[in-house]
Amino acid sequence: MTSQLAALNQWVDEVARLTQPDRIHWCDGSDAEARALNALMVERGDLIALNEKTHPNCFLHRSSKSDVARVEHLTLVCTPEREDAGPNNHWMAPADARAKIDALFAGCMRGRTLYVVPYCMGPIDSPISRCGVEITDSPYVVANMRIMTRMGAAALARIEREGAFVKGLHSTGELDPERRFIMHFPQELTIKSYGSGYGGNALLGKKCHALRIASHQARSEGWLAEHMLIVGIQNPQGQTHYVAAAFPSACGKTNLAMLIPPEGHRQAGWKVWTVGDDICWMTPGADGRLWAINPEAGFFGVAPGTSNKTNPNALAMLGHDTIFTNVGVTADNQPWWEGLPDGVPVKDWQGRDYDPANGPAAHPNSRFTVSARQCPSYSPHTEDAQGVPISAIVFGGRRESLVPLVFEARDWTHGVLVGAAMASETTAAATGAVGVVRRDPMAMKPFCGYNYGDYFAHWLSFDKAGAKLPKVFHVNWFRKGADGKFLWPGFGDNLRVLEWMLQRVDGSAGAEESPIGNLPNAADLDLAGLGLQPQQVEELLRVDVEGWQREIGEIGAYLDSYGSHTPAALHRERQRIADALEGCRETA
Repeated sequence: MTSQLAALNQWVDEVARLTQPDRIHWCDGSDAEARALNALMVERGDLIALNEKTHPNCFLHRSSKSDVARVEHLTLVCTPEREDAGPNNHWMAPADARAKIDALFAGCMRGRTLYVVPYCMGPIDSPISRCGVEITDSPYVVANMRIMTRMGAAALARIEREGAFVKGLHSTGELDPERRFIMHFPQELTIKSYGSGYGGNALLGKKCHALRIASHQARSEGWLAEHMLIVGIQNPQGQTHYVAAAFPSACGKTNLAMLIPPEGHRQAGWKVWTVGDDICWMTPGADGRLWAINPEAGFFGVAPGTSNKTNPNALAMLGHDTIFTNVGVTADNQPWWEGLPDGVPVKDWQGRDYDPANGPAAHPNSRFTVSARQCPSYSPHTEDAQGVPISAIVFGGRRESLVPLVFEARDWTHGVLVGAAMASETTAAATGAVGVVRRDPMAMKPFCGYNYGDYFAHWLSFDKAGAKLPKVFHVNWFRKGADGKFLWPGFGDNLRVLEWMLQRVDGSAGAEESPIGNLPNAADLDLAGLGLQPQQVEELLRVDVEGWQREIGEIGAYLDSYGSHTPAALHRERQRIADALEGCRETA
């Protein structure tokens, strides 16, 4: 036995002594294993088989009603120094954290099976990929990890070759919210999660490994682990540019990843290819460009609101081999959620007879887990070992005013500031207050595994001799007019904005300089058939100088919150913009 596998075996033995399972099962990722696990879960009531005619090999899982989402206040980054985790993370000293969570793990798997789940985040032969092993007592987690990662024998063989892997220990415990923690130990490349069966807390390859631990790895190894979609845009000449984009929640991330071009663009030959909808790992290539992989192999998507109108590609992939979590069901046992035009739910997500007085049929955070290969717009280059070259990075947020439809950063440093200043406005439905601006740099607020100030410095470090970095843009699909209605149609028509971006990459489109960045002129955008009035287009692209002066002041206060960790280059860039805005006022 190699020393690498000996170390893995030793760790499994240590965990088994702590958790005391009845048996140990090493997962190989095979179809036979998956069938046996599904049958076991159906027999135990952990899964419900759905309508075999309409949804072959699809299952419904109902989680505990107190275990339906990520628990950020119980999600800790455990570094030796609090300063290293930064004010953007909840922190606990590693020794204290281990003592607290290991006490919960003691004896927790009695009467259960311990599953050893070797997995690879990214194409199995990619140098950008990284491996991990999750130990869990949840067959539901095993079934999801098989879809979401490259799990099983091939991953174990890579671990044996390389010797490096992230350790993840998980138990559902008693599903007691008072006995629940998700702890990350970046220096040890270790994750410990107890007391939850929900995907974001229990599928340790996802946010825990692919973002919190990987962002720490990426900083030390010279790459980027980001909360970004990856989409390929193919123009009528057959050239494909790849775009990575970061958006906070409720800003259309999955819709952009699976975008369907408007009719005119489809007829002209435009195509969109989905590489990933959530996570992007980027590393500098020999040619100076950033090359990216999607570390995930599947989608763990939000079901409510997914329909033929909002995201036909997403809906089309859910007809077979899918795990649904916390959705409703119809009388003929089909999955159902709010947003579907057809079907009537008879049971809600808790298994009760459906009654609108009890709330929606599907939990608002109900999910589907499905292989990325089932997406109609799945890119044939998703599994390329070298990844895909990134031409543009897009940041975005939900802002009713102030922020134009699109603008381009002047250079990389300005682009990093644009990402660091990313923000979205809350809605009345969510918070009771409209227009409260919340900063979410690079959409990584809950996921950056170390101090945000150091993270900004890491981004800046890629601007070096020989680098051919992507152009950086910011978009805002949500600007409203005086009548309170959205000015931009969104959805497939967002391709019109991406078209301008890629023409900027090629040097074939014009732009107008402004203090906040380069904006398209109305003539630079293909607006044919939209019926937008000239004043609407003007409002979409307007820079409110006084409003931006307030915004740039607030950005300065935000950067100051990270103290000496914030790079001086970002302060200088922010001041440059402030000076340019003041110059505009003086000449107005």
